[in-house]
Amino acid sequence: MFNHFDDRGQAIMVDVSGKQPTLRTAVAAATVFLKKETLSAIIEGKISKGDVFAVARLAGITAAKKTPELIPLSHPLAIHHAAIEFSTDENKGVITIEATVRAFERTGVEMEAMVSASVAALAIYDMCKGADKGISIGEITLLYKEGGKSGTYRKQQNKSSDSA
Repeated sequence: MFNHFDDRGQAIMVDVSGKQPTLRTAVAAATVFLKKETLSAIIEGKISKGDVFAVARLAGITAAKKTPELIPLSHPLAIHHAAIEFSTDENKGVITIEATVRAFERTGVEMEAMVSASVAALAIYDMCKGADKGISIGEITLLYKEGGKSGTYRKQQNKSSDSA
């Protein structure tokens, strides 16, 4: 079992140098709650700061690449793919963000996907805060991961954590 602490209790970056690189994929999600009118304005391109989804997409992709600068013990990875997709529910005023990250590496890309979804959500907040003071960001969660020794994980609906 990997540990982020040495035998003296000091934080360390896990040594993955002995592991073989494999294709790693992770998908994470974040949820943004806002007024229905604000979501309509986003969809219609009427937010004064510009194209909310375009800015959030770029913020999320950039965040995936910057994860080791933000999460102290994460490894710098050569990200081979990062993508952000949005789905909306205009009746509820909800945006769901899905971040997918892929790399051929010695360690997983779960943190990169989680940071990506989180920062995309924060970018939506930033772009829309002038129009809607009540925006909130909900659950940020890992939906899927594959690659490496631990195998595949798929989050099951309505459960906090289950393996596939």
